[in-house]
Amino acid sequence: MPKAQETILEIDLNALQHNVNFIKSKLKTNTKFLAVVKAFAYGSDAIEIAKHLEKLNVDYFAVAYTDEGIALRNAGIETPILVLHPQTVNFKTIIEHCLEPSIYSQRILNEFLAVAKKHKQTNYPIHIKFNTGLNRLGFAESEVETIVEILQTTQAIKVKSLFSHLAASDDENEKDFTLNQIESFKRITQEVSDSLDYKPFLHQSNTSGILNYPQAHFNMVRCGIGLYGFANNTEINKSLKPVATLKTSISQIHNLKKEDSLGYNRAFTATKNTKTATLPIGHADGINRLFGNGNGFVFINGQKAHIIGNVCMDMIMVDITNIKCEEGDEVIVFGPQHSAENLAESIDSISYEILTSVSQRIKRVFRRYF
Repeated sequence: MPKAQETILEIDLNALQHNVNFIKSKLKTNTKFLAVVKAFAYGSDAIEIAKHLEKLNVDYFAVAYTDEGIALRNAGIETPILVLHPQTVNFKTIIEHCLEPSIYSQRILNEFLAVAKKHKQTNYPIHIKFNTGLNRLGFAESEVETIVEILQTTQAIKVKSLFSHLAASDDENEKDFTLNQIESFKRITQEVSDSLDYKPFLHQSNTSGILNYPQAHFNMVRCGIGLYGFANNTEINKSLKPVATLKTSISQIHNLKKEDSLGYNRAFTATKNTKTATLPIGHADGINRLFGNGNGFVFINGQKAHIIGNVCMDMIMVDITNIKCEEGDEVIVFGPQHSAENLAESIDSISYEILTSVSQRIKRVFRRYF
């Protein structure tokens, strides 16, 4: 593929398809597949990713907020879209754009029901979320009777699914906790389903849940980070392909003498003759200020170049003393061979944060090989 001459985020749609196929290989053939495309599809490009996933026949999309769903609808996405954290101010807009809200409390249920009735809706699809241990959003098990009473007295809304969220499905040390969450969800959903004259479908598994707890696949699974090439498991990561590669190029090379300083606040002072490269990417592009001063690195011609000095808004400087390179050469910040997970570890972070921090001002370039 062409060498980068500017800062770009290269998105490999072939890798995306590979990841979908790998995750689906872990499921029964009739299990629905929900693709999570919130936060610009984990920092890539929600619209292009969703368009490609729609061609791959995913059953659902999920976004965090209403505006994310509207952007997909405006781009022509017709697949059902679950809004995971709807705000009451957006309920009318949700209905206008045929989005489906997660209903997670009695306040949200009552307010959405009022809006649905006002706009003369019948069987408008909603998704009821239960809290089984994450303690973030969701109804408590003790509220089941109240929920059912409301649902049985209205035709304005209809439950499309019942769902919950596993808190530690990637952690073998928390297996008992996860199994308790699964049993709690089974108990809750059985009670709700038995009280209705129809059967909502059920989903609880995130990527790690899909891979580690097949008994929690139910009727549908929600895949987020796995789509983009990560599984919170070193061995399984080998079977996935990172979708995004962040690239830039060398703007200028400097030769520092011993005692010369570099960058803001003179944060780096050379202890010997040092060769540095300045790159057109900085904290406005998602390179955290925790990088720099020896934390974090990029790759130039296959060799690791540590970030030195303070990260600037639009630039970083790296040590290339022992690397053969020239101005204009390509630089890899992260990608398939140089994982975002490894970069994240250098500042005690996670791949999710690295991926979703990539600024929208960085040009997205899409690669297709099929």
